[in-house]
Formats: sequence, structure tokens, C-alpha cells
Amino acid sequence: MVSIWWVRRDFRFDDNPALVAAAARGAVLPVFIRDDSVDSLGAAPKWRLGLGLEHLMARIVAEGGQVVLRSGPAQEVLTQLVAETGAGAVYWNRLYDKAAIARDTEVKAALKEAGVEAQSSNSHLLFEPWTVTTKTGGYYKVYTPYWKAVWEIGAEQPVKTPKVTWADAPESEALDDWQLGTAMKRGATVVLPYCHIGEAAAQGRLGTFLQHHVADYKARRDFPADPVCSGLSENLTYGEISPRTIWHAGLRAMEEGAGGAEHFLKELVWREFAYHLLYHEPDLPERNHRDGWEAFPWRGDNDDAESWRRGRTGVGFVDAAMREMFVTGVMHNRARMIAASYLTKHLLTDWRVGLKWFEECLIDWDPASNAMGWQWVAGCGPDAAPYFRIFNPEGQAEKFDPDGTYQRRWIAEGEAHPTRTSLSYFDAVPKSWALSHNDAPAIPLISLRAGRERALGAYETLKG
Repeated sequence: MVSIWWVRRDFRFDDNPALVAAAARGAVLPVFIRDDSVDSLGAAPKWRLGLGLEHLMARIVAEGGQVVLRSGPAQEVLTQLVAETGAGAVYWNRLYDKAAIARDTEVKAALKEAGVEAQSSNSHLLFEPWTVTTKTGGYYKVYTPYWKAVWEIGAEQPVKTPKVTWADAPESEALDDWQLGTAMKRGATVVLPYCHIGEAAAQGRLGTFLQHHVADYKARRDFPADPVCSGLSENLTYGEISPRTIWHAGLRAMEEGAGGAEHFLKELVWREFAYHLLYHEPDLPERNHRDGWEAFPWRGDNDDAESWRRGRTGVGFVDAAMREMFVTGVMHNRARMIAASYLTKHLLTDWRVGLKWFEECLIDWDPASNAMGWQWVAGCGPDAAPYFRIFNPEGQAEKFDPDGTYQRRWIAEGEAHPTRTSLSYFDAVPKSWALSHNDAPAIPLISLRAGRERALGAYETLKG
């Protein structure tokens, strides 16, 4: 009996419930569908998804199978494949954004009506968003009590990798014809060396982190020049490693006395909390989490925001962060907070402008983490401080980049001997930006003091 494994963001064999279910029933036909959810991705995440898919396809071919690629609405594609192959079941792993839920609900109903078994499973999260509830049965809106709740629950163990019998594959489209990396243009060559693609790379990252860096994680994770972070956000995004695998590995490290392991687990649960909110507030990427914030006088897109996008604000920590993202496809978490705060507070620009740019540029782009992160920094999101938090980029640099290593790594202008990494930024950016490392250093768009006072004034207006 043939079963379809509808591959989405689960590019792995280990701890893959949909693959386990399909393999238990009989021959497995892996299928990836290029629908609107793929076509609507930003340049960097679409390109990186293509790389991950290509890697998975090669592994399956090496084991005697083939991934079938088809384009179109998922329901139509799956219905057609069922007719072509006689498949009696379709299995997939759940996603939790509004569009994915609507699509999957429609697909499941149509398949069941046609007499085809349709089953979805959890592989993307530690905890299903609807299973963690407050004492009154509601959902959590603050992280700390959420963390305490899930710590008491504990995560399930990863499911074992099955032995797979692969089904004969019908006609497939060609991945090269999809041109998923077109929008990256010349930036792809620059970013590629920083990618860690595939399940083996993800497992290697986890092992390296736990062996060499976890002990220093809590103390040094906010220093962007220090390589103490795991980097696993990239692999979690495409399901090249499961959160349960990471959780139980981190838990073992914690039990063995690794000093930073508990804090590492808390960061993993921060991602869970983002999905918890996204599920219960499906408009989180578009609407303010906190009531009343639609009245905040943010500006829409503007020339200052364009300077921010190009890493030309004249504020070293901010510009270094924006350039790191353009060269590597990722940005250190502390740097993300500083760059986001500067845009939304000092430049008084709507957080959704920044959210869209990150959605375009991050290879670890995640709909839940991106939305919650931007809202948290902007002040309209969850766990907002009881005061209007405005990060001072210079103060943050003094604290977390005291010798300027991070800033020199990414900023070339004004340096007698620019670093290789800082020069690579000019190889990645669009030629239309007409940027050169010989340009004069950027002049600050606004003084930090004036920007802070303007933001505080806007907040007082909101309160009034």
C-alpha cells in the first residue's frame, strides 16, 4: 500500500512522525508541493528552503527513493497524486500559521471525503499550542509562567527513525526549474558558506555546541563577537532537526552539570511561546498584540528606514547587525534587539517595516519568532516592560562589544585595513545601492538623545 509523505518543513528522517506513520503503513512516496506558501517567501528563506529540499532529495535518492515535486494548490496536487498512484493515505507534520492551518483543514476534509486517510502530526514544536493552558483554561500571554508550565509537563521523547520502503514515483517537476534562489541574485554566493544544510549538519551543530559552548552560554550569549550560540535556528526553521531532539540533549547536559544548559532550554521554549501566541493570535504578524497601540504615531516606510536596511545609519552596532544579516543570512539575537529598537524607537518607524525586511533577508526566518520578536522590542508585544524600553546602541556596544570586534567585523568604511567579512558586504548588496567600502562613514541619522526623547514623547502621546 502506498502512502504519501507530504514534506513541508520537516527535512529529516529522525523524529519525523509523518514519515514514521507512512512507513508503518507500507511504501512511502515523498511529495513536496510548491504552493502559495512557498512562492510568497522572501528571497533568503525561499533560497534556503530550496537548498534544504535539494539536500533531502539527494539523501532519499541515495536510499532508493525519489521526492516528487509538483506545483499548484495543495488540495488539487494531492488529489491528483492519489489518483495517479492509488495512495490510500497522506501523512504530514503540522504548521501553525493562519494560512497553513486554513490550507491543511481544507486538504484533510477533501481527502477524507474521498475515502483517503489523512493524518497530521506534531514535529515542529515541543508542545501543541492548545495543550498548554492556564488554570482558567486560557492561553499564556507572558513567557515566565508559560516556561514554568511546560517545564512541569516535559517534552515527549523523539520517535525512532523507521526503515523505509520507497514507492515508485510518478512524473516530477525539476527543482532547478523552480528557480527558488532567483531573488537572491549575487548575494547567494556570499551567504552560501555560512549555511549549514541538512540533518547531519544540524546534528553536528548541536553536538559542537553541547561539547564546547553550552557552559559559557548564559554568561556570553549576548556578546555577538563570541561564537557561543548554537546556530540551530536555521535548522529548526526547515525541520532539519527536531525541537524534541534538542530538548532532550540539552536536558542531559543540564543533568550532567553544564552551567548554561537550562538557559539554552529556556531559549528553545521562547520559540515555543512564539508559536503558542501565533496559534491563539493568528494575526500576530500584522496586528499589535497589546490593545491601544494602533494609535502609536509610528511612521510608515521612509528614507531613514532605507538607510537602516542598507546598514548606513551611522550607529556602529546597528549597522554591523544589518550587514551581518546581509552577508550571513542570520543576525545575532542581541544585535536583532538593538537594530529593531533603533528602527522602532529612535527612527520611530512601524515595526512591520522591519518585520518585512527580516522576512526578506533571514535564512532562519520563522513566522512566529519574527512576529513576536519585533512586537516585543517595539513595546506592543508580550512581556513588555512596565516602562517604555529604549535600547541605547552605544551603551549596548560598550557592554557587549567593548573592544569593537563585532563592529569591525562588519563595517569597512573608515578602516585602514577592513576585514574580509566587512568587505564581503559590498559583494552581496544590490549594485543599484551603489555602495563602496571607500565611502565615507555614515553620518548618524539622528542623535541618540534626540531619537530617545522623540520616542518618549510619542509614548506619552499614546498614554494620553
